[in-house]
Amino acid sequence: MGISFWQILIIAVIVVLLFGRGKISELMGDVAKGVKSFRKGLADDDDEDQKGTSDASGKTIEHTPSETVKQTSEDRSKAG
Repeated sequence: MGISFWQILIIAVIVVLLFGRGKISELMGDVAKGVKSFRKGLADDDDEDQKGTSDASGKTIEHTPSETVKQTSEDRSKAG
C-alpha cells in the first residue's frame, strides 16, 4: 500500500501550481547554499580542532572541591 506513481505525479503538479517553477528553483538554490555553508563550517571546525589539540595537550586544570554543607531541619522548613 505504498504511494503509486500517479499519486506522486499529482502531488508534484500541485506543488508546482502552488509555488511556481521559479520559486521552487529559488528554494533549491537556497538549500544548496545552506548545505555548502554547513560543509564549509564542518571543515573549518575540523581544522580548528586539529590546531587546538596540539596546543592544549600539555595543559591541566586544577580544581579543589569546596566543603559540602549539611542541611538543617530549619533550612528544610524554610524551603518548603
